Amino acid sequence: MTEATVTMDFHPQPQAGEARPWAFPAPERGALGNGLTVLRCHRPGQQVVAVEVLLNAPLEAEPKGLDGVATIMARAFSEGTDKHSAEEFAAELERCGATLDSHADHPGVRLSLEVPVSRLPKALGLLADALRAPAFEDNEVERLVRNRLDEIPHETANPARRAAKELSKELFPATSRMSRPRQGTEETVAAIDSAAVRAFYEKHVRPATATAVVVGDLTGVDLDALLGDTLGAWTGSPAEARPVPPVTADDTGRVVIVDRPGAVQTQLLIGRVGADRHDRVWPAQVLGTYCLGGTLTSRLDRVLREEKGYTYGVRAFGQVLRSAPDGTGAAMLAISGSIDTPNTGPALDDLWKVLRTLAAEGLTDAERDIAVQNLVGVAPLKYETAAAVAGTLADQVEQYLSDDFQATLYRQLAATGTVEATAAAVSAFPVDRLVTVLVGDAAQIEEPVKALGIGEVSVVAAE
Repeated sequence: MTEATVTMDFHPQPQAGEARPWAFPAPERGALGNGLTVLRCHRPGQQVVAVEVLLNAPLEAEPKGLDGVATIMARAFSEGTDKHSAEEFAAELERCGATLDSHADHPGVRLSLEVPVSRLPKALGLLADALRAPAFEDNEVERLVRNRLDEIPHETANPARRAAKELSKELFPATSRMSRPRQGTEETVAAIDSAAVRAFYEKHVRPATATAVVVGDLTGVDLDALLGDTLGAWTGSPAEARPVPPVTADDTGRVVIVDRPGAVQTQLLIGRVGADRHDRVWPAQVLGTYCLGGTLTSRLDRVLREEKGYTYGVRAFGQVLRSAPDGTGAAMLAISGSIDTPNTGPALDDLWKVLRTLAAEGLTDAERDIAVQNLVGVAPLKYETAAAVAGTLADQVEQYLSDDFQATLYRQLAATGTVEATAAAVSAFPVDRLVTVLVGDAAQIEEPVKALGIGEVSVVAAE
């Protein structure tokens, strides 16, 4: 008996293709007859189209005592129109295979639609109806208010959310809207009704001060006609954009402990207000901050997580709060993470040592190179979806940036040197100008923190 000979056919090994240059896509600008600004971006192959609508209804425009009305209005856009009840509107969206999300933040209110391109006409019609003639029915607004009131205790119980709330309160003057929760407090939300929502809508929502961003595969789509028939039917009085007040903050070095007796971990949030994207230091600040705490291999993680085992992770980041055409905007520069309670003092001591070492010795070329590779090299993957591109284009509009800002930023990041990144990171996180919020067991952490000498320490009760 002879053994059968088995043969295998091997296919040729795939070879890497020629590298192609990539740049963040540039949009085309236009406007509808009603004054609505339109940015469009054709992305071949993206069969799910993303639409972002920006409304110039910032939180600082909310009436006194009605913090949260912008959030309730944003949520109420999908709760019925003059053509559909709330249930019918939801069913129509579902038939389109579409999703419609909305939220309110300091710069304004944003609506985000995603839909297969084949259903784009129907979905844009629904979006236009929501903007043109929202129902704002009493019972729907009351339900949204109850839902929001139910959320607040859960947010208060979340250490990270509680830390963010306290940091805003500490940094900004009490007269500033930024010092108070974005979505309102129990007292202010409870005072919101349908009349308040409609009044806010009528005063601040109009096409003349709004922008729509459309991104996706627009092959064969007559977008001009489609927008004209849908969002073009939305009317409103002409109005100039609201002035953007400057951001002021007090970053005197200090520590606030939000007492959570028995907490096994301390939630850490260290922050201050710094340069936003209009400042020429922004690219270097992004790069330096990433080297400091942008990923698992950054300095803070290397010391606090890998060497000392104090935490599962600590991150440093910059988040734009609000921008203005004259450059008077600002960004939140922060370090966040959680630390086991007994090591809160030692961990903070080591964190400050990292910052002092950074100022004394600077970043290394290897750290800079890794950061550039991670920030710039993965950009094509980050923007694979239409929604990611639309969101960034909307951010640029919201922050009064040029349409080529993101593409220029990547070139600037690649050209930023180690010395520049070091100087920006040191300037962003000066050891004597940081407000530290700790949510944890004050009985265990107060004295060790005081011994560090990083600022006056005060204790407030958890709500």
